[in-house]
Amino acid sequence: MDFDLFVIGAGSGGVAASRRASLHGARVGICEQGRVGGTCVNRGCTPKKLFAYAAHYSEDFRDAHGFGWEEVRPGFRWADLIAAKDREIQRLNQVYEGLLEQGKVTLLRGRARLADAHTVEVGGKPVSAANILLATGAGPFVPDIAGGDLGFTSDEAFHLRALPTRIVIAGSGYIAVEFASIFAGLGAAVTVVHRADKVLRGFDEDVRTFLIEELRKKQIAFRPGRTIKRLGHKGDAVQAILDDGEVLAADGVMFAMGREANTSDLGLKEVGIEVDSRGAVAVDADSRTSVANIFAIGDVTQRRNLTPVAIAEGRAVADLLYGGGGRHLDYAQVPTAVFSSPAVSSVGLSEEQARAGGRAVDTYKSSFRPLRHTLSGSDERALVKLVVDAGTDRVLGAHMVGADAAEIIQSLAVALTAGATKAQFDATVALHPTAAEEFVLLRTKAPPAAKPA
Repeated sequence: MDFDLFVIGAGSGGVAASRRASLHGARVGICEQGRVGGTCVNRGCTPKKLFAYAAHYSEDFRDAHGFGWEEVRPGFRWADLIAAKDREIQRLNQVYEGLLEQGKVTLLRGRARLADAHTVEVGGKPVSAANILLATGAGPFVPDIAGGDLGFTSDEAFHLRALPTRIVIAGSGYIAVEFASIFAGLGAAVTVVHRADKVLRGFDEDVRTFLIEELRKKQIAFRPGRTIKRLGHKGDAVQAILDDGEVLAADGVMFAMGREANTSDLGLKEVGIEVDSRGAVAVDADSRTSVANIFAIGDVTQRRNLTPVAIAEGRAVADLLYGGGGRHLDYAQVPTAVFSSPAVSSVGLSEEQARAGGRAVDTYKSSFRPLRHTLSGSDERALVKLVVDAGTDRVLGAHMVGADAAEIIQSLAVALTAGATKAQFDATVALHPTAAEEFVLLRTKAPPAAKPA
């Protein structure tokens, strides 16, 4: 065999797995047809967060007046943001390539395809390996509608030649909500079209309801329960024709309707690798596919499409194969964030998930105006919520909508992973004045949330 482990896809998960396996002494190869770093580095988490920072400055400039700063009318240059983002992505590409080199991982360039259970063809040339790891990620879903080619996805959003002044976004998940805030913050008129009654399916219902109210304050418009049937042109504008006949004129239409596993032309069927109903690679708790020596991690499995999850899964596979033992990721305690404005972050169970699991739960929540906005003039509010097992007092979930939500929830994730109880939250001294202190000041039980529509 040429390698002990060969990884297809040099995204965050693939790179982490290859480096960990090499550290254990394995001979490791990895292939990539695009830029090293995968979705997160090149067209996902990193550039998106940079765009979110850029968008938030418009509010910062407005808020500053309430604190004594003279009002200014700053100009925004889209081309400068794109150029700055590109420089940072290029730097990170080099960092990732350096990590592979330092880890003594052989990097091959080209598209890969499985030839058999132990052979991968990279650019048509065979490479043999005792074990193979699929880490090919996922790509944006584009609906099959008339005129669909007139729209764009998050992949192209980071390279638009100009900032749209009017944009329609189709979708209701992370990407749709985040880009709605980004484009609105940069000055565009934004309309979000989504089939569901609310955005962020799977999040706590209180969070979903609260966030929509806050986003509407930012002049983001919503068309719930609707879909785009087709796209057309009228002059220089793109027209989004909805299922009820409404026509939305825009300078751009973005599809943010989920992501599909990158499994096409990988040779999965020929080798005997099973995929699930969504086209994702089916795996067991060890990330092993239906072929014993082939594993899959990250978005290609559609378990939890989060970069830290892919990294943890990749390292777990490396430890299982070459580190003397395996471990399983606790998906229930994975924190997550939506970098909208205001931001959303959660760890653990929502109230609805906890009740659906048959638990008797107590909930505690508070909505408040952050101290900053007592002077800024903004009417933005924040929400914090805890979901607690009524029998054991263990905190099952923590949820927040508001500035720095992700930074706060990351710390609470440690507490929930350690099995903290509500009594321990109550015994913690508050750090004042902060938004985070609200989590240790919650004392009044809230009535059960209404069942989602």
